[in-house]
Amino acid sequence: MWFNTLLLALRSIRRNLMRSFLTVLGIVIGVSAVITMVTVGNGATLAVQNQISGLGTNLLQVRPGQRMGPGGGGGSAPSFKEADAEAIATQIGGVAAAAPESRSGGTLVANGRNWTSSITGSTNAWLTIGNWSLSQGREFTDDELRAGSAVCMVGETVRRELFGDKPALGEALRVQKITCEVVGVLGSKGQGSFGNDQDDLVFMPIKTLQRRITGSTSVNTLLVSMADGSDSTRVKTSMTQLLRERRKLADSDEDNFNVLDTKQLADTLSGTTKVLTMLLGAVAAVSLLVGGIGIMNIMLVSVTERTREIGLRLAIGALEREVLMQFLIEAVVLAALGGLIGIVLATGASIGLSSLMDVPYVFNPGVNLLSFVFSAGIGVVFGYFPARRAARLNPIDALRHE
Repeated sequence: MWFNTLLLALRSIRRNLMRSFLTVLGIVIGVSAVITMVTVGNGATLAVQNQISGLGTNLLQVRPGQRMGPGGGGGSAPSFKEADAEAIATQIGGVAAAAPESRSGGTLVANGRNWTSSITGSTNAWLTIGNWSLSQGREFTDDELRAGSAVCMVGETVRRELFGDKPALGEALRVQKITCEVVGVLGSKGQGSFGNDQDDLVFMPIKTLQRRITGSTSVNTLLVSMADGSDSTRVKTSMTQLLRERRKLADSDEDNFNVLDTKQLADTLSGTTKVLTMLLGAVAAVSLLVGGIGIMNIMLVSVTERTREIGLRLAIGALEREVLMQFLIEAVVLAALGGLIGIVLATGASIGLSSLMDVPYVFNPGVNLLSFVFSAGIGVVFGYFPARRAARLNPIDALRHE
């Protein structure tokens, strides 16, 4: 009986292909919209997490300045010193590495070409904290760091723009007014969380940058990497107390530095993108309800058109439940077919949008399965009323219907 009922439903759908297609169009749009929005949203969330984690492992960034937010004061604050990073690394438990960081910018000249890039000065710990690898060359030696030697490492973008296919190791690179030897090439990181090219930089010992380029011993930022499993709250509290002592702040004085936890930032941004993804998915799901109403309308029209057929079936002995099942299966088949087509379209759209937005494509089988089951469920819900109406027709009145 089930097989015969399914065949009758498929034949009815095939007799009115155009109407059947228009009927499932709402389901197709709804399913594809929901899956596409959720998939692209999940990809954007993963991209945010990857980009922020690319800044460093369990990273804390400390910058001079008054406390941010309501009630925070303005004005300038003294910069840090290289010794502050050393004190944090040696005196606070749970800290894996700490590095001072100073930045500048300028024109680079090498191999008959020039390029404008950012210049970062720090220690070898900066590489560990920032998850940087070396594709070629070596790190700075202790003597080079202490003496502020004219050595540097270049990012992949700088290497490509200045040296092209030629080897960069051992070559001379003019950075503003000084000429330094390229001792390493940093591994590529690609685009950063704010669309900046992370590979467009020159890295040199911080003393080299301070003495030969900026002419200042100030340190703009302290980068602190926490050890795995360490309590970030305790580390931040200990670090704040240490810096307050080193900066000679009284108990009544406000902190004249800010501590940014990139993990908290990543969690906040990820939570925001997840909420937006759920909101977009909920808005897209409304079209599924619209598609279900369309199925109910068409099924009611179908019942009216096939009243004599229904009356004939009832007159020769068909049971009400068999007629009910026939129309209900038609509605479910239409909705399920729309769900399948929607999944296929959503997969293509998700891959295309992920590539266009430069976010990873994250296949979520749960969302696809849930969308398909929901679309089939809509067929049951919105197909039941027309099916029940058909099953309760009086055979004599149905046979008289014109």
